[in-house]
Order: sequence, then C-alpha cells, then structure tokens
Amino acid sequence: MDTATLPRPKPASRLGALTAPLRQRWQAMAPRERRIAGWLGWAIGLVLLWFVGIAPAWTSYRTAPARIDQLDAQLQQMQRLAAEATTLRALPPVGGLQAQAALKAATDALGGAGRLQLGGDRATVTFTNATGTQVRDWLAETRSAARTRPIEANLTRGPQGYSGTVIVQMPGTGGGS
Repeated sequence: MDTATLPRPKPASRLGALTAPLRQRWQAMAPRERRIAGWLGWAIGLVLLWFVGIAPAWTSYRTAPARIDQLDAQLQQMQRLAAEATTLRALPPVGGLQAQAALKAATDALGGAGRLQLGGDRATVTFTNATGTQVRDWLAETRSAARTRPIEANLTRGPQGYSGTVIVQMPGTGGGS
C-alpha cells in the first residue's frame, strides 16, 4: 500500500490523543477534587498574570517620575556644560606667559598638594594627597583662566586623597589632538 494514499491524522485528533489521559483523569476525580483543581488552576493563572503582565508595568509606572527627574537633571547639567563651552570659545585667546601665570597661581592655591612642571607646550602637575575638591577646582581654574586642556591623567585615590599626575595642553598649540 502506498503511504501517500494513507489518510493523515488531523491536528485536532493528535491533540485529542494527547489530552485523552488528562480527560480520563479529570472524569475519574470526585466533584470536590475537580473544584479544588479548578481553583488551583485559577490561582496559578492569576499569579502568572501578575508576575508576567502586571508587575513589570506597575514597577515602570512607579519608578518613571524619579527616572524622569534624574534625566532632567542630567539634561540641565549638559546644557550648563554646553553653555560654558560656548562661553570659553568666545573668550579671547590667552598668551603663553599669561597661561603659565594662571597655571602657577592655580597650583600655588593647592599648597603642598600640587607641584607644577612646565615643558614646552605642556604642563605637568603632580598631586600629592589632594582632595577631590582640590583636583576639581584646579582643573576648572586652569580650564577657564589658562585655557588648558587635560590630555593625560594618572591619579590614584588613597586614604588621604588623590596622588598622581595630570598633563595639560597649553593654549595655542596644536599637539595632543
């Protein structure tokens, strides 16, 4: 007999064959057991609905305002930095001697926490146990007053503060880009 002429089982009959033992087991149950199994099925369905469908959406709904506030704060910070960059670009260029004087003044303000070495178009500052505020203020001061640009930093944080070196590019030179 040719296998191509044999009737193929219908998908519904395959499904029926797979569920037949379950239906027999259901019919063999007492009415009380069926009710308990039905309630248990509903409970499992509701738990799955909660964990898969509702809980993730509810978490997003609850955390969205805080996340929006955080993103707004980041946007405002970026806008402030962009405005500062525009302001710095609009300022007249600083000469080499003026930049060196500004670097020296900013480094002297560090006290014993910073030492300046000038070398051509670059300056190296060695920090020793400087606080994070000191390093941040020094970078801001040299960026605005001396128009330097940090090109390399090697700082480590210790128990007393930051130690290491920062190399900055002096204004009006093209190296380091």
